[in-house]
Amino acid sequence: MDGTSRLRPYRRELAAAAEIIQTRGVPGTAVGTVSHMSSYRQPGLVLTDRTFTVPLDHRAPAGEQLEVFAREVVASDKATADLPWLVYLQGGPGQAADRPVGRSGWLDRALREYRVLLLDQRGTGRSTAASRQTLAALGTAAAQAEYLAHFRADAIVADAELIRGQVTGGRPWSVLGQSFGGFATVTYLSQAPGGIREALVAGGLPGLHATADDVYRLTYPAVAAKNRAHYERYPADVERARQVAAALAQAPARLPGGTLLTVAAFQSLGMMLGGSRGSHLLHYLLEDPFAGAELSDSFAHQAESMLSFATAPLYALLHEACYAQGAPTRWSAQRVRAEFPEFDAAKALEAGDPVLFTGEMIYPWLYDTDPALAPLAGAAQILAERDWPPLYDAARLAASTVPAAAVIYFNDMYVPALLSLGTAAAIGGLAPWVTSEFEHDGLRVSDRVLDRLISLARGEA
Repeated sequence: MDGTSRLRPYRRELAAAAEIIQTRGVPGTAVGTVSHMSSYRQPGLVLTDRTFTVPLDHRAPAGEQLEVFAREVVASDKATADLPWLVYLQGGPGQAADRPVGRSGWLDRALREYRVLLLDQRGTGRSTAASRQTLAALGTAAAQAEYLAHFRADAIVADAELIRGQVTGGRPWSVLGQSFGGFATVTYLSQAPGGIREALVAGGLPGLHATADDVYRLTYPAVAAKNRAHYERYPADVERARQVAAALAQAPARLPGGTLLTVAAFQSLGMMLGGSRGSHLLHYLLEDPFAGAELSDSFAHQAESMLSFATAPLYALLHEACYAQGAPTRWSAQRVRAEFPEFDAAKALEAGDPVLFTGEMIYPWLYDTDPALAPLAGAAQILAERDWPPLYDAARLAASTVPAAAVIYFNDMYVPALLSLGTAAAIGGLAPWVTSEFEHDGLRVSDRVLDRLISLARGEA
């Protein structure tokens, strides 16, 4: 069968995709324009890969350029319809947008009425990469740090505004921000509210004036509470975790990909405890961690997949910077940890106490244990000492008239509800929904989350 014959069953979908491309055109590569588009199909979906050219520094639009990738997703039965747009801002920072496989979860709810744009924020996914390989070309740690300073939420918002002009013809679009994507949405409301039709935030209302130290003084107790809940659910894990920590205290283990598993690195597996499935996954990881006197291959491979930053180095490099408000962070998570001695594994082992796992904290020793981060240690140190400009405009947020809604997860381990509540009250017209029904990943767990956010933003709930 030749290629034309194989494509005949999809002639309607291909025609729809062709109409989309013909209608919107494929402009050249000037600043902020589409440089490439291609469409294809999954069951129930038509997807179009789109690449845009944006400036590295939006204050110097004629300077160095980056590519930003975005995947347009539309229900196949609405492929040619004139639908409102919804741009999805992923959590992170430094993580690529969702890769859809058919219609499911929040995306299924969104596709009932929107054309969705899944944005790979600069430096992530198929956008111009920012990794140890690409950053090596810049030479010095100072040059790397200066380059990475252009990858915070303010630059992501500026990218989105250039892209919006291309995909909507200048019409405002809806913005859905998950976790860090919610932080970026609040920056969007601060910088360019005229571009937003409605703002929807899931587990991502930041403290408008909170420092990184403020955040960690709230999150360390939240992580301790998640540890207690985990050990109450799985009491046998207390001794298993102690056994692993004791073995690593004697001799750290080199994992298959080169990551060094120390006691502190083992504790950082607790990052998963804030998700709906995290406690259960941690338990299964701890079920049988040894093969004789050494860590089993199965445990080692699974642990490394959870610990390595190879797929998201920007997460480690810019995590604390997303909390920075006019001052350096100076390894805030490491400094504040000293105020919570219950996380001292050596003391716990000596006293016969449970070893507590840590959470979404980035520590300087990560650059000694993770091969994906090791070449970037100098740049990370410079970024930790950088004076960052504020990301939010409190006056503009207070005067906002953009329809907005946010779900605040009462027991959120990553984004303190106390700070989110203050921000919800400070944004004009924002309808908050506080719930303990979901963990931080509620948007992905149930399409009811997005459905309620849409209703709240429209005054229907």
